[in-house]
Amino acid sequence: MNIGAIEAGGTKFVCGIGNEEGVITERVSIPTTTPDETISKVVSFFKDKQIEALGIGSFGPVDLDKSSSTYGYITSTPKPHWNHFDFVGGLKKHFSVPIGFDTDVNAAALGESLWGAAKGLDSCLYMTVGTGIGVGALVEGKLVHGLAHPEMGHIMVRRYEGDNYAGRCPYHMDCLEGLAAGPAIEERWGKKGMELQNSTEVWEMEAYYLAQAITNYILILSPKKVIVGGGVMKQAQLFPLVREKVSNLLGGYVQSEQILEKMDEYIVPPGLGDNAGLAGALGLVRK
Repeated sequence: MNIGAIEAGGTKFVCGIGNEEGVITERVSIPTTTPDETISKVVSFFKDKQIEALGIGSFGPVDLDKSSSTYGYITSTPKPHWNHFDFVGGLKKHFSVPIGFDTDVNAAALGESLWGAAKGLDSCLYMTVGTGIGVGALVEGKLVHGLAHPEMGHIMVRRYEGDNYAGRCPYHMDCLEGLAAGPAIEERWGKKGMELQNSTEVWEMEAYYLAQAITNYILILSPKKVIVGGGVMKQAQLFPLVREKVSNLLGGYVQSEQILEKMDEYIVPPGLGDNAGLAGALGLVRK
């Protein structure tokens, strides 16, 4: 089956061609600008590919309620120009094929469960830490939806001692995303994360915030694997710091071998690397 896949992010759209086994044969990256300009380039990429279905994992918030008049829309996003944009409807005008639609992080969680670090597990959590922070979850083999969809990147966290940065989330200021996403790091320290790799305090603080969030996710959802990707997590020193802090915060309360003895196999980078979201979009079509 020839499947089109879109990982729609706030910085770039990654479009690809693949199959129901998660094999990606072609991919292209398109900068996220205005909807008209971006979608025009997306349509141009797919128009001669003879796709039989299309899977979309999108930045959000998005409307996933199929009974809603705004199903398939990007809703209250802070991304300029994309507020209340009819994403699925816009693509249906060009492609008369089945379309699978979910958040980018739910798609990535699905992809990792099918072909990546959580392969064979019916439960996992995927967290991305980059331009924003998003989290998707698979529980008992199903992607988590509800009143809308989880927004675990916007939970409240305790302040790191001495951190007086106001936070940059336009809705909540100092939520997790407001304090720990890539733009917050750059604004707080005056440099991009890649320029701060040798600064111990930067990554101690970052790990402090991420570990609090992951601890909460473990206590609420009890995932069998926690997968953390995104540009900020390219800092290799973060994983050991996060694992150590999560262990300390849990304090032995969760009596699981994975938590107590195999933390380095439990909180891990994506098995699919930078293809997690794109492969997950293929998986949405399978679903």
